[in-house]
Amino acid sequence: MYVILVYDIQLKDYIGNRVLRKVFKLCKEFLNHIQNSVFEGELAEGQLTQLKYELKDLIRDDKDSVIFFTSSKEEWLKKEILGVNKNAFSNLL
Repeated sequence: MYVILVYDIQLKDYIGNRVLRKVFKLCKEFLNHIQNSVFEGELAEGQLTQLKYELKDLIRDDKDSVIFFTSSKEEWLKKEILGVNKNAFSNLL
């Protein structure tokens, strides 16, 4: 399944900065970092469930949010980039 994940972490205190670092690190384990608080990539259903479960433990329900956009195939989305493509990644090691 193709996933686009967007998060918003409130940074008005020290805890917010810690939450942001942990959320960023976790998202990077599962998805490709696109820009600021946006990630995308292919995940199996079990991986998506695990990511949601782990994020639920990290974020503060009253201050932070995470939004998932999902599609069964990446080809079903039209993606157009204006300006610099900050995600010029390669799957080659």
